Order: sequence, then C-alpha cells, then structure tokens
Amino acid sequence: MSGGKDKKAIEEGEFDQLKGRGKPLKQDDLSHVPEDLRMGYRLLKNSGFLPEELQINKELVTLRDLIKSCDSESEKKRLEKKLTEKELRLRMLIEKRGIKKSPVYRQYRHKLDRLSQR
Repeated sequence: MSGGKDKKAIEEGEFDQLKGRGKPLKQDDLSHVPEDLRMGYRLLKNSGFLPEELQINKELVTLRDLIKSCDSESEKKRLEKKLTEKELRLRMLIEKRGIKKSPVYRQYRHKLDRLSQR
C-alpha cells in the first residue's frame, strides 16, 4: 500500500479488527546478536528460516530427551547412533563455516557447549 491508501484505510477502519490493536509491538531481544547481523537475523527469523546449525541443535536436544525416556535397548541404540551422526554433522558445519574463528563464538562458546550437552 502507498501512503495515501494507508491513510484512507485507517480512516475507514480497515485495521480496527487487527489482533493487538492499540498495544505496543513486541520487540525481539537481539542483544545476543552482533549489531551488524541483527537486520539479517530478523529477516531470517520472520521468514521462518532456521540455520542448519540451530536446526541440528534442536534435534540434538530432542534426541537426548528421547534417549533418556527410552525403555527399549534396541531403540535406545538406534537413537544414540542418530545422535552421534547429528553431533558429527554439527561439528563439520562449524568447521566448514569457520564459526569457531568468530569472536561471537568465542564469547558464547561455554553456553553453546552447555546446550549441546543437555
């Protein structure tokens, strides 16, 4: 919409039924993201894109939870094998993309290590 159309739509009440009307917009806490990457991060996040490293990390957490609650030894071994494969894939991505060389990685390394051990 152009500026004139927006104003007309507002005057005609076309936006009156929108969820959250009159409330402040929720702001993302991006303090953990380097300033020069925040806009790109926000665009990717809003589009539903999750970098492969983060997707794998989520899968690792899920696999560990499944292993903890698994009763079947054969299923547990299958899940542990899958966990090992995902951990290896994550390490390969980190190496390939040079993530360990980034100052942000060094700053948050202990937190990332703790997450991957859950």
